[in-house]
Amino acid sequence: GPRVRFGPSPTGFLHLGGLRTALYNYIFAKKHQGTFILRVEDTDQNRVVPGAAEAIEDMLDWAGIAPDESPGRGGPRGPYVQSLRLELYRGAGAALLDSGAAYRCFCTPRRLELLRRDALRCQQTPRYDNRCRHLTPTEVAQKLSQGLDCVIRFRLEKGVEPFQDLVYGWNRHEVAEVEGDPVILKGDGFPTYHLANVVDDHYMGITHVLRGTEWLTSTSKHLLLYKAFGWEPPQFGHLPLLLNKDGGKLSKRQGDIFLERFARDGFLPEALLDIITNCGSGFTEKQMGRTLEELISQFEIGRITTHSALLDLEMLPEFNRIHLSRHIENEGLRQRLVRELQGLVEQVYGDQQVDPDVLEKEYVERVLLLRKGHISLLKNLVSSDYSYLWVRPSVSRQNLQTISAEVDEIGKLVIGLMTGQAAALTVEELNKNLKSLQKQTRETKYSSMMQLLRMALTGQKHGPSVAEMMVTLGPKEVSGRIHRALCS
Repeated sequence: GPRVRFGPSPTGFLHLGGLRTALYNYIFAKKHQGTFILRVEDTDQNRVVPGAAEAIEDMLDWAGIAPDESPGRGGPRGPYVQSLRLELYRGAGAALLDSGAAYRCFCTPRRLELLRRDALRCQQTPRYDNRCRHLTPTEVAQKLSQGLDCVIRFRLEKGVEPFQDLVYGWNRHEVAEVEGDPVILKGDGFPTYHLANVVDDHYMGITHVLRGTEWLTSTSKHLLLYKAFGWEPPQFGHLPLLLNKDGGKLSKRQGDIFLERFARDGFLPEALLDIITNCGSGFTEKQMGRTLEELISQFEIGRITTHSALLDLEMLPEFNRIHLSRHIENEGLRQRLVRELQGLVEQVYGDQQVDPDVLEKEYVERVLLLRKGHISLLKNLVSSDYSYLWVRPSVSRQNLQTISAEVDEIGKLVIGLMTGQAAALTVEELNKNLKSLQKQTRETKYSSMMQLLRMALTGQKHGPSVAEMMVTLGPKEVSGRIHRALCS
């Protein structure tokens, strides 16, 4: 099967654009019984953030698209971190020097800076003038004997072959005409992106390179490197950009596109995978609520279009609501939500008198099943609107008598109503029943009766409708709360 890779640089957190590239690679691999590889591209050592590589792998695991081979898992073609593969790049550089496809460049940073300034002054794109390409072997030996610093540059030849991109079709970029010979090995023995990429894709047996469209114009350069090594290149497919819904770049500054944030805010990974593929292309149908299995079965690389994908993050809660409902419906996934919700209740209401009964699995599970579809995040259930579920009121009979003198009668009537109702309470039915109950009182108005029940059940003056609260609390809890209020 195919071998594909995701190659982030460990310079920070994984964001939605990176997740999307990783996801397309993962889906392509799984669709064709292939292998998905995580390779950490840390050749720019100045920008490496300690711990970032591990965090990226953790987030792929969290998102449910774990790599088959990676720094954390190992594998047959490792190491999977570029800074541990320097010998390989050195050997590759030496091979290109031997064949004449590369040469040593002794130009100083100062000279390169002057070239850059001149170009900018003349309003041209800065490029190296290939000066050292013309040094004779004698001149090179002489400079080396003087101990001068050098880098290795690759000779860009004119006449690149066109290649067929899996998304963009036929393409070619005559790189020699627009840029100078690129550095492939720096003085410190570290490779640049172009060399490391080609060498690693070759030795790791990568068959398909699916990467962001910003690399499309570099592909001709990479193909020249493959040719110079005499290697068979992989197939390339470039993925259109992921943009804000107004067409601007996703802002990393606000930190609101990093996966850690979504995980912390309680969004389900499935909702993220769903929204970032929903705004793009590559799938047979467009619908909300697709699972990873559905994404894999619907994926066809030929369906990816070259249009940018516009991401509307305001829709994320709606995507999450759909996936959360699916989790609640599923017996196994529901148990995880029960445990998570129990933890949230203790976290948010721990210092108030939370009764152990309201943390019981059956009660918490009932609440989840009843509020399914009404909440977009699990943590909505611990917002103040729902505090009545978790904190039992301390209300006395005296408090309630100020609302209506018939507190005992009303209490008994409602408890009687609850006894007859096992599980099948609905808000509509309950409202009907409460209206007919009120007719059995001597003098209490309907509004007062509802106020009384609200007070007895929650100890508060405002909140969701009384019937909705009674349905969510359930007959057992409603009877218990009324009974306690009457006896106090």
